[in-house]
Amino acid sequence: MATLDDLVDQLPPELQREVEDFAKFLLETRAQRKGGKLSLDWAGALSEFSGQFTSLDLQKKALEWWGD
Repeated sequence: MATLDDLVDQLPPELQREVEDFAKFLLETRAQRKGGKLSLDWAGALSEFSGQFTSLDLQKKALEWWGD
């Protein structure tokens, strides 16, 4: 089985540049995902409505909004 370098070397120069661009894109998107932590500062923001809605009510409403 050929290595990645061998495969890329077999491509014409314009496709080699596309492979390079795609590899850079993958590295950038991977780095962005690892970079930040999730913020939970919104937790409890809707606590005033806890007596009005159950999780089942909210699930049914979400299904209505998504159109089943």
